[in-house]
Amino acid sequence: MSLTKSERRQRIKFRIRKIVSGTAAKPRLSVFRSNKEIYAQVIDDVNGVTLASASSREAGITRGTNIETAASVGKLIAEKASKAGVDVISFDRNGYLYHGRVKSLAEGAREAGLKF
Repeated sequence: MSLTKSERRQRIKFRIRKIVSGTAAKPRLSVFRSNKEIYAQVIDDVNGVTLASASSREAGITRGTNIETAASVGKLIAEKASKAGVDVISFDRNGYLYHGRVKSLAEGAREAGLKF
């Protein structure tokens, strides 16, 4: 039985989410990657609240290569999270490999001051 790409990602995602959970003190930074765009949310899972969100569709995001765009989304989510009073997060790569756009977003968020 071979899995499709999305089924494989779902299995990895569930395996990650067993461990990674967001609280009010340490929310979860969740990344979603589509073919064209990249999205990030800072989530408090205990209360079921999204504290901050950013995407490559927003105005003010520098458009370059996909990796450069992801880095600017990471910086934007870090700024929005700090305005919401969040400085420490747990990173949820959402079943994607920590490589390319996902890695670039994480490094951009670290540069802008998020700790994880």
